[in-house]
Amino acid sequence: MSESPGIRTATLDVPRTAPLGRLLAAEVRWVLRRPRTLVMLGLFALIQVLIAIGVAVTDRRAGPGRGLIGAVAGNGLVLPVVAMTVALALLLPLAVAMAAADAIAGEAASGTLRGLLLAPVGRLRLVGMKAFGVLVVAVAAVLALAVVGVLAGLIVVGGAGGQLVTLSGTTLGFGEALGRVAIVAVWTVGQLAAVGAVALAVSAWTEHPLVVLAAVLGGLIVFGVLGAIPALEWLQPYLLTSGWSAGVDALRDPLPLAGMLDATGRALCYVVVGAAATVARMLRRDA
Repeated sequence: MSESPGIRTATLDVPRTAPLGRLLAAEVRWVLRRPRTLVMLGLFALIQVLIAIGVAVTDRRAGPGRGLIGAVAGNGLVLPVVAMTVALALLLPLAVAMAAADAIAGEAASGTLRGLLLAPVGRLRLVGMKAFGVLVVAVAAVLALAVVGVLAGLIVVGGAGGQLVTLSGTTLGFGEALGRVAIVAVWTVGQLAAVGAVALAVSAWTEHPLVVLAAVLGGLIVFGVLGAIPALEWLQPYLLTSGWSAGVDALRDPLPLAGMLDATGRALCYVVVGAAATVARMLRRDA
């Protein structure tokens, strides 16, 4: 039975939705081609090299009272773990907040968000695309710290014969040491996912990218101050920054996972709240 011209015309006029894989690939290309993203990744790699050179030049020995940086001397595989732990305090959240600010608030400020909302993409898909782009930035930043940290630690500082001397005084083989670095990297990405979810929610409610940066970084600083006040110890389980030093536990033997698991559960709660706020706003936002 032949199809009538009217039905054929109506079918052809229905807008097609692009495949999700193509949308995600386009978002990744857009994120990774931004000059600020490339500069940021270059700075993270440079930080590792500078720390390694500084430790090698000063030739400090690890020992009591030397702190984490002192533990890197002659023990290069400690470098990526220390760098990720230190960068998690401010630099990594800053990178993720910048990506989230550009994802929605930046699009709104430049006038391109309206086109995205009117396109046959679907608002939930749009939120998923933007969240994926922010997560890609988080993964890329952590990988830059981890990979360059391992290379700089082994080449510049020296890897204690390819092994890792833990803070507990035991020695781990090269494979197990890389496993510890990978654990810290994955855990750090999880913490950054929580920061990104909150930042994306703020980005959905404003058209000014600087507001996103101020809100996220200001909130993290306030969390850090509240966590340092003994009288407010009851707030610790609710503060995202609580437990951000747990990455250092990877340098102990046996590996204590309680701190990282607690921080992961807390981060998951922030991811859920941030994602819900972003979706609620984007579904109601005028084109």
